[in-house]
Amino acid sequence: NFTNCTTAIPLTFQTNVLTELKKWKLSLIEHHKLQMRQEKEKHTAHVRQLSNEMENLKELLHTYEISIGRKDEVVITNLTQALERQKERIELMRKFTLWRIQHVKAKQEEYANRIADRQFRTALMKKVWAAWRSLSEEKWKEKVATACQLRAEDVCVQLTSDYEAKIAELTATLEQTKAEILRLHSEREQYEDTMKKAFMRGVCALNLEAMTMFQGK
Repeated sequence: NFTNCTTAIPLTFQTNVLTELKKWKLSLIEHHKLQMRQEKEKHTAHVRQLSNEMENLKELLHTYEISIGRKDEVVITNLTQALERQKERIELMRKFTLWRIQHVKAKQEEYANRIADRQFRTALMKKVWAAWRSLSEEKWKEKVATACQLRAEDVCVQLTSDYEAKIAELTATLEQTKAEILRLHSEREQYEDTMKKAFMRGVCALNLEAMTMFQGK
């Protein structure tokens, strides 16, 4: 029945409806692309910040290497190995964080495209159904209108449910990513504090040893 009614719609009217819906779909896709570009810019800024932090850590490592160059060889070896391990660990964490952000971004883009297609199909069904209803015969107009309205409501309810569930999933994933980033920053701060304490202990030990040598002489 839906196909027969669609063929009854004037060709010009169908063309106008499809043209309008295509314009609406392109506008919606451009809106989602703009959101994706904004997310990409945020991601680039975050990567730049992580790179700056890595450069600061490299400078700190270089300073430590110069500072401990005059100390005991065992202390030098231990500190250097610890710094290298921490450097590798931070690099791995940075790569993992970038991967997680890219993964979430890809899922968001895929979901946005899927929602745009669903909304386009739903809008097309509604407009075609409205045009067909206005041109259909009076004796069965009310019956078909009721059936189409119920179908459209079911589609809208299902789309709403799917959209909310996906948004909740993406929100949870984003919160987990943020928590992971905060944890990495906390571990880095703890590591820097540990290195400072170890450095001070080494300096104190060398001072005590020097005092002992001078007193002995």
